[in-house]
Amino acid sequence: MNVDQSKMPLVQAINKHSKNDPISFHVPGHKNGILTGDPAHKGDLTELTGLDDLHDAEGPIAEAQALLSELYGSRSSYLLVNGSTSGNMAAILATCEAGDYVLVQRNCHKSVWNGIRLAGAVPVLLEAEWEEKGQSVRGVSLDTVQEALEAFPAAKACVLTYPTYYGFTYPIQEIIAELHGRGIPCIVDEAHGAHFQASNMFPDSALALGADIVIQSAHKMLPAMTMGSYLHLKGSRVDEHRLKEYLSMLQSSSPSYPIMASLDYARSYLGTMTPSDVDKGLADIAGFISELGRLHPGLRVEKPDDPLKVLVRFSGWSGYRLQKKLEEEGIFAELADPNQVLLIFPLMKESAAFPYGEALRRIKGMLEGEPAGVERKETFIPPASSRSYSLLSMEWKEMKVREEEAVSLQSAAGRISSQMVIPYPPGIPLLLKGEPVTDDVIGRLKEYLDVGAAIQGRHELKENKIFVFKELEEQS
Repeated sequence: MNVDQSKMPLVQAINKHSKNDPISFHVPGHKNGILTGDPAHKGDLTELTGLDDLHDAEGPIAEAQALLSELYGSRSSYLLVNGSTSGNMAAILATCEAGDYVLVQRNCHKSVWNGIRLAGAVPVLLEAEWEEKGQSVRGVSLDTVQEALEAFPAAKACVLTYPTYYGFTYPIQEIIAELHGRGIPCIVDEAHGAHFQASNMFPDSALALGADIVIQSAHKMLPAMTMGSYLHLKGSRVDEHRLKEYLSMLQSSSPSYPIMASLDYARSYLGTMTPSDVDKGLADIAGFISELGRLHPGLRVEKPDDPLKVLVRFSGWSGYRLQKKLEEEGIFAELADPNQVLLIFPLMKESAAFPYGEALRRIKGMLEGEPAGVERKETFIPPASSRSYSLLSMEWKEMKVREEEAVSLQSAAGRISSQMVIPYPPGIPLLLKGEPVTDDVIGRLKEYLDVGAAIQGRHELKENKIFVFKELEEQS
């Protein structure tokens, strides 16, 4: 059945309400923007007659979710107003109980770790493989998953990240098949892949490859507002009623109508993309990348699997320096790491335009007179792990009662971390709470601090200190 994806039932319901010149004797307190003078607030509404209720959808929100499900080919799909964070947590809580083993990529997003902690589940940490081209971690191998499953056959779920923040994919279908052969559901954090549905010019979505729950940050790659995300359910391995209960627990009881409307719009935008839209958009991107690579002999570009992303490096500069130089020109990259910056391109329609030419002009001016530079030694290549998987060194319940202390980084080796250390972006933990602090972690953390990377953690990190659990004999 062909469904008209140009329809935007929630957007239309909000517009219909606003056209009637309503007088607000209800929340929000800005009263349709009267108190702020901002016309944008006219669409910031609440669960009024005709506008439905996210937590008990049966009107335009239900229609919007049905259109979303049809577009992605899911069993059911949900609008998320609390970001993919709420979707990741709900998926884990819906599949795991306290004490259950859950397989999880070591380089997953912090929201996955927080969901596992809330569930009281036991994470089996899967080591990710190194992506030489992108100077970043990619995904896990089938061999790694099989080894972990042999050791923990009673695992209740597996959580994977696909694609990576940097736009790289990996053979996830064979992993999903292995999990399903053992009756284990696969949860995929597909935060950066909501646009894959646009065309076969993009990688396959994990949903199309058989994943049971897929969570997508629509706001990252589609024209949706920040915090707007999608969750898709496929197959029958996950209890949908239980999943909906956790989604309701973890999402605001006052969901943002502007965010939901933007999700409705983003779905329609994606659903009405034409082959010529995609061809024109990707041709413009290819032209920009080609011109960018010719601006300076010291400039290098690497193209990941996702054509809406590119990695840019400049000889002799760290990624942080390149980011700073770009920002001085009014060009803002998605992220920087010690080696490079990541640029994310728009998913354009044929009728729209993006200032690629102006960006090239500014970058050319920025690099004029710069020497080619000496090639930097790329850093942070993790050493090969002796094991393909590992466990935390302390259980959650013990972490709750064990005292902690701040120690110098130099003396932290061998101790168990009582904090998460997260370079952000990309939000992937360098060190987990309950993991041993190793010499390698200390070295990498010092390098991050030396180059001024943004790190989420306690402020003591800036003083070269880290929080660790006290030894039992040290407890008061």
